Amino acid sequence: MSSQGAAQPPAASGRRTIPLREITLPHRCPLPVRVRVLSRALYFQGLSEDAILGIDRRMRTSSWAAGSSLYRAGEPASALYVVAEGRVKLSQVTAAGTETVADILVPGELFGAMGTLGEPYHSHTATALVGSCTLRIDQDDFREVLVEHPRVALRVLEDVAARLARARSDIGGQSTDTVPQRVATVLLRLADKLGEASGDGAVMLEVPLSRSDLAGLARSTPESVSRVMSRWKKEGIIDSGRRWTALLDRGRLVNEAAGDT
Repeated sequence: MSSQGAAQPPAASGRRTIPLREITLPHRCPLPVRVRVLSRALYFQGLSEDAILGIDRRMRTSSWAAGSSLYRAGEPASALYVVAEGRVKLSQVTAAGTETVADILVPGELFGAMGTLGEPYHSHTATALVGSCTLRIDQDDFREVLVEHPRVALRVLEDVAARLARARSDIGGQSTDTVPQRVATVLLRLADKLGEASGDGAVMLEVPLSRSDLAGLARSTPESVSRVMSRWKKEGIIDSGRRWTALLDRGRLVNEAAGDT
């Protein structure tokens, strides 16, 4: 329920009973879906249909129940995955034993690690956030793809460089950005990835994220994130429930992220 006095959009309240899009197990991911998500994956964008089909033949399809672990941080890594359907959560466990969420992945996104890319061990734990289907390519098969498609090899190099740049940027941002700035940035990024616009201009995030999950993404504490979210609900900037969050005033969130408040 919204805090007393907060704006309650009819579209948001009407969508609270709509279930998250997730697969029903057992599940077989059809070829058209596999081709579509591979064509959207960062490394394979722009390849011909024949090339995509060749990559698909090297992929193994797996389905996962909500809460299932695909792999755990610290385990040997030798494969890349693509989300075909559902949502996958990447997380780490701190020295104190607290889980922190690093990212939420949607269909078409790549994840995983392998020695070929300089990552012989997984740095995150991957968990199906809802019923999900993934495509997996092992290291030897991926090497063959790199040899056959130099464009893919170039994209891999560009992606590795971009990750390093983001890591440096994140380290710098942690020392200067406030908690509201970081939370607003996370919500806006999630809205761009998996948000759906409603008729009244609100953006719905139908994904089961706890305050702890948001705290991990924002590199903060659950208590700090709860205070920020509660204030924003009272001000009518956001609304939220058990398995959804609604961005009611994106402009205010943009200002919060920029520190213009």
